[in-house]
Amino acid sequence: MKVGVPKEIKTHEYRVGLTPGAVREYVAAGHSVLIETNAGAGIGATDENYRKAGATIVGSAQEVFASSEMIVKVKEPQPSEWTQLRENQILFTYLHLAPDPEQAKGLLKSGCTAIAYETVTDGHGGLPLLAPMSEVAGRLAIEAAGAALRRHAGGRGLLIGGVPGVPAARIVVVGGGVVGTHAARMAAGLGAEVTILERSIPRLRELDELFEGRVRTRFSTIDAVEEEVFAADAVIGAVLVPGASAPKLVSRGMLSSMRKGSVIVDVAIDQGGCFETSRPTTHADPTYETNGVIHYCVANMPGAVPLTSSQALNNATLPFGLALAGKGFAAVLENPYLRAGLNVYRGRLTYKAVAESLGLPFSPIEQAAA
Repeated sequence: MKVGVPKEIKTHEYRVGLTPGAVREYVAAGHSVLIETNAGAGIGATDENYRKAGATIVGSAQEVFASSEMIVKVKEPQPSEWTQLRENQILFTYLHLAPDPEQAKGLLKSGCTAIAYETVTDGHGGLPLLAPMSEVAGRLAIEAAGAALRRHAGGRGLLIGGVPGVPAARIVVVGGGVVGTHAARMAAGLGAEVTILERSIPRLRELDELFEGRVRTRFSTIDAVEEEVFAADAVIGAVLVPGASAPKLVSRGMLSSMRKGSVIVDVAIDQGGCFETSRPTTHADPTYETNGVIHYCVANMPGAVPLTSSQALNNATLPFGLALAGKGFAAVLENPYLRAGLNVYRGRLTYKAVAESLGLPFSPIEQAAA
């Protein structure tokens, strides 16, 4: 199969769909790989590195899209990209369609087959292609909170870990999944006072055992959210409903009771955000202030550390990508975990949570592929 990797064009997105090491794996499996020139610049991978790995370098994204049977990316296609997709072409990338009706319409119109990293599953009920970026984002969330808490950035002027004799910052993590766990681990490691809010009692037990008392756990109710958020110096939004829009757990009205100069980091912004006042920001302009609360809502946080992120992502996506390159759409039908990643197929939405979030018709894969 001809596999194509265009250069990412989202603002300050430096990751790449395939590293040179991953390209070698595709080529060894008998596939040809087209790489847009300078696609790997953000991770320090030159065109020559890709040539040595067996790739063919082409001069533009247009050539990649026109010549490839499968497109491998990192972030969701931008308007100039989805218009280049076509019927029978496979797109393998993060999509996050639920809060993005325009992208959904573009993919449906293209007739392509779009498989979303974030909804591919595994035998343990996990999301293996979302997990590595969730790990990165969770850790980065605490770095972002620490930077935003500084006085010159509009924050309260707190050091997350405090110093002897001075209290540490109070960090509240809403959601105890992969993002929340890694955010809590990072915050606790810096010496912060950390609370995780979570609705799953079994998960609360796991977190309690994992952190051995270094982190408070609390069952998430309306009362609990209000009490913790109002007392927090930083709140990390780490809520995930696979494929669907994130629930709004902190309302605009609640901001008036939060500490002035406190910080919100909404890691769920790719799925619409879990704070009512959240709106996507970029690495170039990452924060804004609403009702005295600093909001950090960068929609591609792992893009800030592209070398780490690209390697971690490729480690996870490689076996699935090779399966798609080897068997095409048949791999989706044969593999239940890849099937869970199918969001769009020839003009139909095939992921129920996405269809419900967008208010569009849902077509089960059996019906769409009939």
